[in-house]
Amino acid sequence: MVDFAAALRLPFTSVSILAFVFGSLINHRDFNLTAFLIGLVAVIATHLSANLINDYADAQSGADWHDLKPYKFFGGSKFIQAGILGEKFYLYAAIFFFILAFSCVLGLTAIIGEPRTVLYYFIIMFLGWSYSHKPLELSYRRLGEPVIFILCGPALVMGGYFIQTHIFPDLKSFILSLPLGLLTAAVLFANEIPDYPDDKKSKKITWVSFLGAGKSYLLYLVLVICAFAAIAVNLRFGFLGRVAYISFIFIIPAIKAAGILKNHYSEKERLVVSSKLTILVHTLVSIILIVSVL
Repeated sequence: MVDFAAALRLPFTSVSILAFVFGSLINHRDFNLTAFLIGLVAVIATHLSANLINDYADAQSGADWHDLKPYKFFGGSKFIQAGILGEKFYLYAAIFFFILAFSCVLGLTAIIGEPRTVLYYFIIMFLGWSYSHKPLELSYRRLGEPVIFILCGPALVMGGYFIQTHIFPDLKSFILSLPLGLLTAAVLFANEIPDYPDDKKSKKITWVSFLGAGKSYLLYLVLVICAFAAIAVNLRFGFLGRVAYISFIFIIPAIKAAGILKNHYSEKERLVVSSKLTILVHTLVSIILIVSVL
């Protein structure tokens, strides 16, 4: 029996779900539950569509064929490479989830009366597919990290805020989006370090190429430090409640992850731990920030 949750990389949708929930609750006094739930389905479907087209595109380019062992956190799902599911499944499933998400967006537009929603969604979807798919292949041109920062930070947080308030752009929700965008970029970057040798063979140029795998832990630390600095800025402006101070505890596992990236950058099995730690940091910090705005 096919493990479709693994094929879809379903657990990674938590990154999008938490950011959207956070943005939706920034101004929770006039909370529109119906709009929130429809928006949430659209967010999950969009993330799954992007996951699927990423596996499809990386199979087409050859990036995921160099190491056929599945690591769950990086290197793709490997279902295509193992012959469990074909490339066409990934392409058609990606299109299906896009249609599902777009249907939700149309319904959402009717409910909140904001035609701009459709335009904003197409921009998000275009970036999500262009992350790895031709002709732009942004993740192959050192642009994947900025795209993920935008999509999983400002787009989701400000999008959730927009659905509830009809306000976009908004400086407060943008500043609040920075910690989650930066932590998501750190998750991606931690997952790119073990893939670096294979990516080079497929001419996939990520930010790891700036310093090489051995020193990329420094750039990882920059992303993490900037994320926590952004939390401090939000606290200074009064955008977050005092509960957000608890989030600084999670600098410790982030530093531990950086140590693994430094000392074991060529050992994929060990780097699974750094990926897990970074996702844990993102998840727990996200939950704390959600509580802090309530």
